[in-house]
Amino acid sequence: MSDSVREFLDWIAGTPLRVLTILVAAALIQYFGSRAIARAMQKLASVDLVPGPRNIVARQRERASTIGGVLSATLKATTWIVATAMALGEFGFDLGPLIASAGIVGVALGLGAQTLVRDILSGIFMLIEDQYGVGDTVSVLEVEGVVEKVGLRVTTVRDGQGTLWYLRNGEILKVGNQSQSG
Repeated sequence: MSDSVREFLDWIAGTPLRVLTILVAAALIQYFGSRAIARAMQKLASVDLVPGPRNIVARQRERASTIGGVLSATLKATTWIVATAMALGEFGFDLGPLIASAGIVGVALGLGAQTLVRDILSGIFMLIEDQYGVGDTVSVLEVEGVVEKVGLRVTTVRDGQGTLWYLRNGEILKVGNQSQSG
């Protein structure tokens, strides 16, 4: 075997193989993690958490689907950010300045995106606490109507005149729900 072929094989067995291993591991983590999240949310959607006559299976399914989507997106983003950083490290990039810059940019984005974070956190707690769901008749802020869509950031309510209102979850301080019985 010639020296150039041996050098090529040594090179392939080094950085490219490690990068390929990182990418395959990231893909496997994402695949199996997403499956585990989907299974857990499917179980959560089908179990009767509120025993008794008040069966809210459809609402529970919607909540589980929303929470599952958030968890899957978080897993995907985290997995690929870490895999990208590891792959860049294998190519010899100095990650110290990149991580320091990401910290500074993160602080700046965090300060600028406070309302977005507040809306999303409020949406998560609203879903967990089951304050209202699609089809419920509610009084929110100055709007009274039927909930058409519940998202993590925005809830849409159609009032009696047919106007569709987009309400940021972080702005909702109190909700009156005429559809939930005691």
